[in-house]
Amino acid sequence: MEKWYGSAGICIDQEGRILMVLQGKTEEEKRWTIPSGGLETGETFAECCLREVWEETGYRAELIKPLFVKNGTSYGIEVEVHYFELRVIGGTAAIQDPDELIHEIAWKHPHELDELVLSFPEDQGFLMDYAAGVHS
Repeated sequence: MEKWYGSAGICIDQEGRILMVLQGKTEEEKRWTIPSGGLETGETFAECCLREVWEETGYRAELIKPLFVKNGTSYGIEVEVHYFELRVIGGTAAIQDPDELIHEIAWKHPHELDELVLSFPEDQGFLMDYAAGVHS
C-alpha cells in the first residue's frame, strides 16, 4: 500500500480560536479541517506545514514546536501526518490554494467543533483539548 506523507498546522489566536479551512473537491461535501497538506519533494515536514498554511489561508506563520505524528489509515490510504503548533505572524485571510480545494477560511471557537462536519473527526478531541490548554 502506498503511504501519504503530510503536515498539519494548529494555530490558536488570542481569543482561543482555531484557524480552520473548509475543504473539498467541487463534487464533494465540504468539510472543516486545520490547514494541512502533502509533503513535496525536498521539503521538510516543518516547511510543508508553513507552506500549506500560507497556500490555504494567506497567513504567514512561524513554527513554535512539533506536537505529534499521526499514523494510520484515512479514506483508505495509509498516512503519516506531522502536527505542529504555529503562530500567525502576518498576512491576511486569502485562499491561494493551487489545488483549488479550499472554499472558506475561518477562526473557530473550540465549542463550535461539535457543530462542524470535520474532514478528520478523530482530531476533534485533540483540537478542543489543545485550544483549552493553550488558553487556560
